[in-house]
Amino acid sequence: MALEISIRETTSVPLEVEGILPETVRDKSLDEIRRLSIYHGNRQEQFGDYFDISGDPADETMIWQGNLAGVHWLGTKMNGGVIRVEGDAGRHVGSEMRRGEIHVSGNASDWVGGEMHGGLIHIRGRAGHLVGAAYRGSPRGMTGGTILVHGSVGNELGHTMRRGLIAVGGDTGDLVGFNMLAGTILIFGEAGIRPGAGMHRGTIGFFGPSAPPLLPSFRRACRFQPDVLALLASELRRLDFPLPDSFGSQPIELFHGDMIEGGRGEVMIAS
Repeated sequence: MALEISIRETTSVPLEVEGILPETVRDKSLDEIRRLSIYHGNRQEQFGDYFDISGDPADETMIWQGNLAGVHWLGTKMNGGVIRVEGDAGRHVGSEMRRGEIHVSGNASDWVGGEMHGGLIHIRGRAGHLVGAAYRGSPRGMTGGTILVHGSVGNELGHTMRRGLIAVGGDTGDLVGFNMLAGTILIFGEAGIRPGAGMHRGTIGFFGPSAPPLLPSFRRACRFQPDVLALLASELRRLDFPLPDSFGSQPIELFHGDMIEGGRGEVMIAS
């Protein structure tokens, strides 16, 4: 039986629950979990002051319930197990996580999977800015794992991303893959301006109704049908990510860039 956690009431002051993870509570009693420290704004409080808890912590599955839009750092630094959020979530869902799975049935705020190292984050709604991105001043962002967002996301998706896969079913903001070091980003909606600016390596794919104009520092290479897209399509469908029927079988236009950074990055545009 999973550990069920329900927020008692919505608060206008953020709740930060960093450290409340499947692997950190699995050997604790329910009373011990209630006494764990969290932050309500700048005040340290007990977890049980704001959440009702039931179930079995040893199951290593957490189910969070209620309006959690003001609850931040869910699954941060997670190293195994499963977290399910039945509704919306706040900032930093799965930031710096290494293993395990996080499933959010609603929307999430900024920094989903910030500097993520591994595991799976699956958002069935929208997400905010800086998904899979580096923190300000950090040399790299996401270094592994998979982030799936069914809806739209904000700006700077995959900022300084190093490895891993991000797929977005909806629209994105500006600067997709800004300063990207490696990894794969797939967009199935519309995208904002300056995609791939400063990218060193990696792949950005645009498979929506239309692609954004590329910077003049990108060069067309060829038109072809890459086999890797069929493999990606199979894996994404296995993970229950919605895909257009044509994905994996249609030809694409390939561009190389950013030439300012050596031109080793790839941008794929469905044709």
